[in-house]
Amino acid sequence: MENTSGGGDAAVVPPEIDRWNWGAFVLTWIWGVCNNTFIALLMFVPFANMVMPFVLGARGSAWAWRNKRWESVEAFKAAQRKWAWWGLAALLLFVLLLVGIFAAVFATLKHSEPYRLTVQALEANPAAVDLLGQPISTGIPMGGIQTSGPDGEANLSFSAEGPRGEGTVYMKATKSFGQWVVDRAVLQDEETGQRLELVEGASSGPLPGVEP
Repeated sequence: MENTSGGGDAAVVPPEIDRWNWGAFVLTWIWGVCNNTFIALLMFVPFANMVMPFVLGARGSAWAWRNKRWESVEAFKAAQRKWAWWGLAALLLFVLLLVGIFAAVFATLKHSEPYRLTVQALEANPAAVDLLGQPISTGIPMGGIQTSGPDGEANLSFSAEGPRGEGTVYMKATKSFGQWVVDRAVLQDEETGQRLELVEGASSGPLPGVEP
């Protein structure tokens, strides 16, 4: 078959290469610039960038064949296989980066002072110990901590489990002049919905995630 690559829109695309292109789907505009397929730059246009990866995946091989001169069909296929591997590597790197970010965030929350103080209050509360049993294990906290200089606020929740039962701890703490204080912490029993106040003298105000 005649080599029609680089012939523009009128060029005939060999059937064996007119298939899904993983490199174009994952690497989008980077793949597009290197393959003379500049329509991929629509990735920088809001809303269009939501559909362009799929368009490039479906039409990218044909566009790359028509927009750039290739030595042969075999050379084109070899180049696109390399792009597919590069795309896979980039995707794996992105996933590992996300996992690392989430792991770092959760680790920071679990080693935070508000979390530590709340776990201490949980383990020191006789009613909570009676409900859950000992030893008590706690899960990864969810929520957020905001600080500004010596002041801050924390709203967290985490699971708590013992030999007798399990539940969820909800807490709110404030930081003033560099010192964290747990304003309120509640253990909600998983089975009965019973709620126990873990901090003596705490206010009865609402806690995030706990229905009144």
